[in-house]
Amino acid sequence: MKYNRIVSVKTGLLVLVSLVFILHSLALIEVGLLQRLENDAYAARMQLTMANTQDDRIVIIDIDEKSLAEIGRWPWRRDIVGQLVNDLFDKQLVHTMGFDVVFAEEDASGRALIEALPPNTPDALRETLIERLNHDAHFAQSLAGRNVVLGYYFKEITDGYANVGQLPKPAFPDFAFDFPLPVRQATGFGANLPLLQQAAKQGGHFNPQVDEDGIVRRVSLLIAYEGNYYASLSLAVTKAFLKQPIETLFAQGVGVGQSYLGLERLMLGKKLIPVDHQVRALIPYRGKSGSFRYVSASDVLNNRLSPGELAGKIVLLGTSAPGLLDLRATPVEPVYPGVEIHANLIAGMLDGSIKERPAWAAGAELVSLLLIVIMVLLFLPSSPLSSTLLTSVLFVVISLSNLWLWVEAQLVLNLASPLLMLVTLYLIHMAYGFFVESRNKQLLSNRFGQYVPPELVAEMSANPEYYSLEGESKQLTVLFSDIRGFTSLSEGLAAKELATLMNAYLTPMTQLIHHYRGTIDKYMGDAIMAFWGAPLTDPHHARQAVACALAMLKELKQVNASFVEKGWPEIKIGIGLNTGVMTVGNMGSAFRMAYTVMGDEVNLGSRLEGATKEYGVSLLVSQQTKDAAPEFVYRELDRVRVKGKEQPVTLFEPLGLVAELPQSLTESVELFHLLLASYRQQQWSVALDYYEQLRREFEPEPVYEVYRERIQQYMITPPPADWDGVFTFTTK
Repeated sequence: MKYNRIVSVKTGLLVLVSLVFILHSLALIEVGLLQRLENDAYAARMQLTMANTQDDRIVIIDIDEKSLAEIGRWPWRRDIVGQLVNDLFDKQLVHTMGFDVVFAEEDASGRALIEALPPNTPDALRETLIERLNHDAHFAQSLAGRNVVLGYYFKEITDGYANVGQLPKPAFPDFAFDFPLPVRQATGFGANLPLLQQAAKQGGHFNPQVDEDGIVRRVSLLIAYEGNYYASLSLAVTKAFLKQPIETLFAQGVGVGQSYLGLERLMLGKKLIPVDHQVRALIPYRGKSGSFRYVSASDVLNNRLSPGELAGKIVLLGTSAPGLLDLRATPVEPVYPGVEIHANLIAGMLDGSIKERPAWAAGAELVSLLLIVIMVLLFLPSSPLSSTLLTSVLFVVISLSNLWLWVEAQLVLNLASPLLMLVTLYLIHMAYGFFVESRNKQLLSNRFGQYVPPELVAEMSANPEYYSLEGESKQLTVLFSDIRGFTSLSEGLAAKELATLMNAYLTPMTQLIHHYRGTIDKYMGDAIMAFWGAPLTDPHHARQAVACALAMLKELKQVNASFVEKGWPEIKIGIGLNTGVMTVGNMGSAFRMAYTVMGDEVNLGSRLEGATKEYGVSLLVSQQTKDAAPEFVYRELDRVRVKGKEQPVTLFEPLGLVAELPQSLTESVELFHLLLASYRQQQWSVALDYYEQLRREFEPEPVYEVYRERIQQYMITPPPADWDGVFTFTTK
């Protein structure tokens, strides 16, 4: 019962831990550790599988430290930026240009010069200077008619400041959705001067999508403002490069009693861009910073590039200079230029390498968690080795299948939760097994350790619910062993020497009983009491007991040889075995208890041990023991009535295994059985002839003389007419 409670606690703990993971996967609770580990798993897969090559289709025109040193601090005059645009399109023949900067305020540097002119400056000169010093106009002229996307930003928190600049056209200027898309909602914007935005015609927002841990993993491709949807810088640049409109692809499904629509992809012509439920795209990082070619803006302005060196390229104007604060934390690098994030997204849109976290990802995670729970509860309660092997196989299968979906199917499914739950359940199982089951083993050892060998305790601990100290009736085999003439032996030895002798005798005998899976009941001075079949059930308990008794007699020869070397007397023992139904369990008083066996069959075993002295043999067993262990050759010695029992008992002497018995011993047994049959038929002369033949042909044995004396006595005084051949003992 206690073990069942322990198992229930263990199962309950496993289910409780599993429930935490499942509720987290359903977003009903939030476990910060799981989310952090999931982010780490995402970064690990990203770093393991990213290309780590440079994409030459996209070039970053870098406002770097070198450019700031040569041109001056940012922001530069707009005519310089305009010249940069002219050089890129006219000399370098770039295809598309995107700005990861915003020009929200007028360039006032020329106005200050105009205002500083003397009052008498001719109007024509003043007009000429105003035209030449209108840097915004020159910049707008450089943008006009070219494939340029200006960048801007949205505000999502009302900060009390008015909107600045002019928004570009929305992503879907001529299309209205039947329902609002679940995208980020802006409350304001900081955009480019109307003059510049109208010249460029296209624009894209560069609002960073920063996760709770400060890492940029995805970008909102659409942001809503006042009912319209506006494209991100990367989406707008790709649209401009492909010259394709932005379209939407909805997935339709049927839920419980209702249908639903979900935006799963944006389309640019044949290019499909997977997005999540908030129309965000995962950034397909190619590698660490430097995955795209960086060209210093000053090198373009100072004509250090070969003409047409950037022909057909997409160029992004951005900055890697730390002082301009466009550095982000990403899964691949803690300090990463923001402009390169846009470059990665553009490359991913062109290649179709943007990974997708599908709408069914949460369901897939839930199914995987449930399967893990089922497999753990069904198979982990096996051996530690099997549990470890199963856990390792599941760990590898989950990891490799997830990685395969990441690489081949471009799918992002949660990995940390299934793996962590698997490992956690395994650790709970192993820890519980180590601590609780070790406690059970210790409890069993405390209960049975003094009776059975450690290996049996270990075997019992695998199923402790089957073993109890409570009394029960079982078919068992009991053994009694006693030293012959122990009283006279003890009188001839000093106390210390006698104790040493007894230890030298009892130790190997006990080892043999343990070896043959027996249970030591008690030591009674020079006597040993043991039994087989409890607490560990053994269907071959009689066979084990007989084999053990024969081994004890064989071992006694070695013990006596060592005794002779030490000057000690040799000893002889008698062993009695009986098989039958006995009561076994913890018995005693409120002051002292012992795990023992009781009953008539136990008493018979003791009587058999005592009867060995009458026949001059070392081992006697009952009919029940002989029948339960037929592998051995037995010599029937007599049928007797022992003291305290009316029913006659047949006595047998085990001689050894059938296959191992010498031919001469087999012949002597057959001849003795003929003597015994003649004796029971009261054919005294025939019985004496068999006796004489045994004495002539075989080694003399005390049992032969027992029957010679009986036969001669019966020849003088015949038994009564109703004699049944049974000899009655008058002593124990």
